[in-house]
Amino acid sequence: MAERGQVLLVAGEASGDLHGGHLVRALLEQRPDLEVIGVGGAQLRAAGMEVQIDVAALSAAGLVEIAASIPRHWRVMRWLKRRMDQHRPAAVVLVDYPGFNLMVAREAYRRNIPVFFYIAPQVWAWGGGRARRMARIIDRLAVIFPFEEPLFNAHGRRFARYVGHPLLDGLEVTRAPDETRRRHGLRTDQPLLAVMPGSRRSEIGLLLPDLLRAVEQLKADGWQAVLLRAPTVDAAFLCRAAGLEALPLPVIEGDTYNLLAAADVALASSGTATLEAALLGCPPVIVYRFSWLTYWLAWLVIGRRIMGLPNVILGRAVFPELLQGEVRPEALVRQVGRLRAERPALERAITQLRSRMGTPGASGRAARELLDLLDQQPPDSP
Repeated sequence: MAERGQVLLVAGEASGDLHGGHLVRALLEQRPDLEVIGVGGAQLRAAGMEVQIDVAALSAAGLVEIAASIPRHWRVMRWLKRRMDQHRPAAVVLVDYPGFNLMVAREAYRRNIPVFFYIAPQVWAWGGGRARRMARIIDRLAVIFPFEEPLFNAHGRRFARYVGHPLLDGLEVTRAPDETRRRHGLRTDQPLLAVMPGSRRSEIGLLLPDLLRAVEQLKADGWQAVLLRAPTVDAAFLCRAAGLEALPLPVIEGDTYNLLAAADVALASSGTATLEAALLGCPPVIVYRFSWLTYWLAWLVIGRRIMGLPNVILGRAVFPELLQGEVRPEALVRQVGRLRAERPALERAITQLRSRMGTPGASGRAARELLDLLDQQPPDSP
């Protein structure tokens, strides 16, 4: 018998922990009797989930990098399968992290456990084959971009529902830019660069040295810079990744949104951070770099496409994207200077981006979709 008051949730990295936390908070506000248990981090724990495995166990990026972490993923999968068999949940809830979470979805499907997937894989980047497979094994898919709903529903089932983007639920600026700068010991009369090297150790190791070389050149041109540290990465690792005893700029964890709103330009690893920066009026230079084998395999599958989230939503390359060998200090410095010079002209694109993101309340809408799925299950479901 399913445990009617329990759901098993898996979030695979820092952004999944953040958005999963918003989802669980909204879920428990609507159904406080539910028990949520599974894989997550500090945000999910604070929202009321019983975290059995820390999200750091699943942190990896790229095909090759994920392969190196297979033993950890295998141990987490073994625990999840055992949990599904011994404490059959009313539903399995999967937040982003598609490479691993789609495997979890298949295991739940084999056990006839309803699957709710929140924040869909980017099938518009990788091709439609994944959407067809998901239509077979996912009961309800909550998507965050309006163009995703017809894309997923084009394969025989209307299982995808557009709920809006969860970033809008927590994207709050609480201070004026000058006040934020003064609070962190930054000057108000110099341009400010926000450096965001990512939340995964593999991407940080590949990007951070060149980002810091660019920072040194920009400082010589009158810039100041801060590094915004993801909560899943400690400061000691950043130093090791850079090959330095101490980093040549302040490292700040938390207050990210206020600092982005106070910054002129961001150097940001491709992902949610680029969208956060753009929405807060801080145009990003979008950078991404994988191991060469991962890059080669991806190029064979999808070729070269626009990948930065703000550019995908706008449907054109407004913000520069530097990939692999293009991530060079000289190129970074040039693009930072260009974005600062063109910032007034970018305001129209930023306004358009905000208008395409929908309205706040995505987490509550996603929670209602999940509760609707739970309510559809018969009381005596196996």
